[in-house]
Amino acid sequence: MGSVADVFRGVRGEGRVVLLESEAKAVCVDYGVSVTRFGVAGGVAEAVDLAGRIGYPVVLKVVSPDIVHKSDVGGVLVNLKTPAEVASGYVKVVENAKKFRADAKIVGVLVQEMAPQSTEVIVGAVKDPQFGQTVMFGLGGIFVELLKDVSFRVAPLTVEDAKEMITQVKAYPLLRGYRNTPPADIDALVGILCNVSRLVMDYPEIKELDLNPIMVYEKGAKVVDARIILE
Repeated sequence: MGSVADVFRGVRGEGRVVLLESEAKAVCVDYGVSVTRFGVAGGVAEAVDLAGRIGYPVVLKVVSPDIVHKSDVGGVLVNLKTPAEVASGYVKVVENAKKFRADAKIVGVLVQEMAPQSTEVIVGAVKDPQFGQTVMFGLGGIFVELLKDVSFRVAPLTVEDAKEMITQVKAYPLLRGYRNTPPADIDALVGILCNVSRLVMDYPEIKELDLNPIMVYEKGAKVVDARIILE
């Protein structure tokens, strides 16, 4: 548990409560939650090198404690397929971030694999004043706001709790396989729910956690975006 505690200590040491996406993903990895391959580049050459090692296509996201909604400010570029696109993309996302906020601290640029499109789900957690750590599951991406088709359980979760959460959402038939959509790996989702439950129980200072979207495949699932907020 040392590395997660170290991450949280570092975040607080900088006077922050919101983790950078790279920090949130590192925490996920430490708790056995599969994420898209990623690295943080401090310059153009490093970004190109990282992209080559991760494998094309890739996504670029500006990393800054001062910019929460990266997409809104042009801080995200997707489906980059060549070293030249990554090089110019690096410059572009940093420039866009600076245009939005000239004094923004730029840590670097997150280079991550472009996860193949699939069914999107969300796993979240929130610290409720009455019930303590509560875990959420539902359809991810834009559907969270649109359908509000989610289920909740108070942590800690058992495997049975996690399975019930998944089967309770109205969209469950979609996860079982629908028309041209292959069935989702339910065991992988159960694993993510249980690991998130373990994480928020081990670290009660986590106020909010949001893994959205998670791409779920016939075999396995990968977190594309991760957000963690401390008390």
